[in-house]
Amino acid sequence: MKNREIAHIFESIADILELQGENLFRVNAYRNAARILQDLARDVEHVAAEGKLAELPGFGKSIVEHVEEYLKTGRMARYQELRREMPGDLVDMLAIPGVGPRTIVLMKEKLGVTTFEDLKRVINDRSLDALPGMGEKKVDHIRRGYQLYLSARERMTLGVALPAAEEIVERLQKVKGVKHVSVAGSLRRMKETIGDIDILASGTDPAKIVQEFTRLPQVAEVLAAGDTRGSVRVEDGLQIDLRVVTPGEWGAALQYFTGGKAHNIKLRELAGRKGMKINEYGLQKGARRVAAKTEEDIYHKLGLDCMPPEMREDRGEIEAAARHDLPRIVQLADIRGDLQMHSTWSDGGDSIEAMAIAARKLGYEYILITDHSQSLKVAQGLVPADVKKARAEIDRLNAKLKDFRVLAGTEADILPDGSIDYPDKVLEAFDIVLASVHMRLDDPSDRMTERVIRAIENPCVRIIGHPTGRRFGYREASAMDMEKVMKAAAANHVALEINAHYERLDLNDVHARMAADLGVMLVISTDAHNTAGLSMMRFGVSVARRAWLKSEQVLNCKPLGKLLEWRRMSKAVKR
Repeated sequence: MKNREIAHIFESIADILELQGENLFRVNAYRNAARILQDLARDVEHVAAEGKLAELPGFGKSIVEHVEEYLKTGRMARYQELRREMPGDLVDMLAIPGVGPRTIVLMKEKLGVTTFEDLKRVINDRSLDALPGMGEKKVDHIRRGYQLYLSARERMTLGVALPAAEEIVERLQKVKGVKHVSVAGSLRRMKETIGDIDILASGTDPAKIVQEFTRLPQVAEVLAAGDTRGSVRVEDGLQIDLRVVTPGEWGAALQYFTGGKAHNIKLRELAGRKGMKINEYGLQKGARRVAAKTEEDIYHKLGLDCMPPEMREDRGEIEAAARHDLPRIVQLADIRGDLQMHSTWSDGGDSIEAMAIAARKLGYEYILITDHSQSLKVAQGLVPADVKKARAEIDRLNAKLKDFRVLAGTEADILPDGSIDYPDKVLEAFDIVLASVHMRLDDPSDRMTERVIRAIENPCVRIIGHPTGRRFGYREASAMDMEKVMKAAAANHVALEINAHYERLDLNDVHARMAADLGVMLVISTDAHNTAGLSMMRFGVSVARRAWLKSEQVLNCKPLGKLLEWRRMSKAVKR
C-alpha cells in the first residue's frame, strides 16, 4: 500500500513541476523514484527500517527525506505545498487520458481553464477546437478521456480496493471482542470495480468495535460513528464503511450484505414460496428463526447448496444450487504457471531468472517469458538478434533449474493489417506465441474484428493477449464482434487471455463465460513487469470464478506436459 501511495505522490509532484515549467532533470528525478517504488518487490517501510532507502537507484537526499516524512506522518509537505500553488483542478486534470501538462498549460493560458467545469465548457462550446495543434480528433479524444475519468473517479479498481480492505480486516481481527470480520458487498463478489468498500464484523460490543475502527492508523477522516456502523476515509481517499452485528446473526448478515441485489431478490422470492422470510437478521418461519449463524445454514434451509460469493449475481446459480449441480470453479491453487510476463530484455523491471525464482516460490511449474516484439519501441521490443540472445539465456537457466521450466515466448504485436510483428521463421522458434494489439485500438469494429481474426488464423499464434485492450480509467475496450472473434479462436485452437492486471481484467467475466461456452480455452496470466506483479494472479482468477470457469477450461491449470501436448496438438490441427 505505502509503495503505491508514495509512488502516486511522486508522479503528482513530477506533473506539477512540469506544469510549472521546472527543468526536466528535477521532473524526471521524481518520475524515476515513482517507477522504482512501483517496481520494488519489498515493502518500502521495511527498506526504510533497515536504513537502506539511499541504496535504491536514484534515491537522493531529498527523495529519501520525503519518503521518511510520509512513513512517519502520512503526509508529504512538499506535495501539499505544490498543490496549493496550482489553481483549481489543474493537477487532477492530468489524470484524464489524452491530457498532458502541455495541453493543460495551453488551455489555461489561452482559454482560462482551471476547473473541470471550465474544461466541460470549452469542450461543449468547441472553443477547444481552435487551439493550436488540437483539431477534431484530438478534442474528441479529450472528450472521451474526460468521460472515462469521471466514471473512474466514481469507482475504484479491484486491485486498489482489495488490498486497502484487507489491511483494515487484518487490523480489526486483532481488536478485542471481534469474533468475525470480512469484506462484504461487491468487493467480496470480486467485481472488477468497486464503489465504497463494505466491511462486516461481529462481536458482543458493536459500539466499541466501531470506535476502534475509527481509530485505526490508516484513517484520515471519520465520516460517521454510531453504535453499529462507522464510515471513514483512509489516507488515499477511499471510503470504507463498517457494520457490526451480533455473532448469532453473522451468517445472515454476511449473506445479505454480500449480495448481489438480483441474487438476494431471487432468494427472497424462494423463501416466500417456502413460507419463510429472509433478511439481514436471519431466515424466519413465522416467529421462529430457523437459520442465521452461517451462510451455509441459510442456503441449506432453502434447499440450496452454498455457492461461492463470486457466483451470486442471479446468472443461474440459484437454479444450479437447487439441482445440486454447482460446478467446482477454478481456484488460485489450481494455477500451475503464468503465461505472460516481461523481463529486463524489454520493459520489465526484473531479470528472467528473478521472475523464474519468484514464480517457483509461488508453487508454479513453469512460466512463459513474453517480452515485447520489435515494433513496440516504447517498450524496448526485441529485434530478432535479441530474441536469440534472450533464448540462449533461457536455455542456460533451464539447464540449472530443477522441477521448473522457463518457456521462451513473445508478446508479438498484431499490426494494423492483422499480420504479426515477426516473420514466421522467428515466430516458429518460440515455445508459445502470444499476440496482442497495442496500436490503433480505436479502429472501427469491422476492421478490428478482421484484424484480430487474421492474427488468430496465423499458424504460429497460440494465445491472444488482453483481447479488447481496455484499461480502467485510461481506455475503453476496442469495438469488435466478440462472438466472431471467439468462434475463430475455437476453430483455430487459440486460447484467449484473462489478463489479471487490475487495470485490465480483460477478458471480463461475461466475455470469459461466453468464450468457454463456445469451446475456447482460456489463459489467466498476470502480464507482470516485475516479480511483485506476479501476485496479481488472484485478480484474474476472480474473473474466471465470476465466469464459472472450471480448471479444465484454463490452459495454465494444466501441468507442463499437458500444456506442451496442447501446444503440439493445436499446431498440428492448425497446419
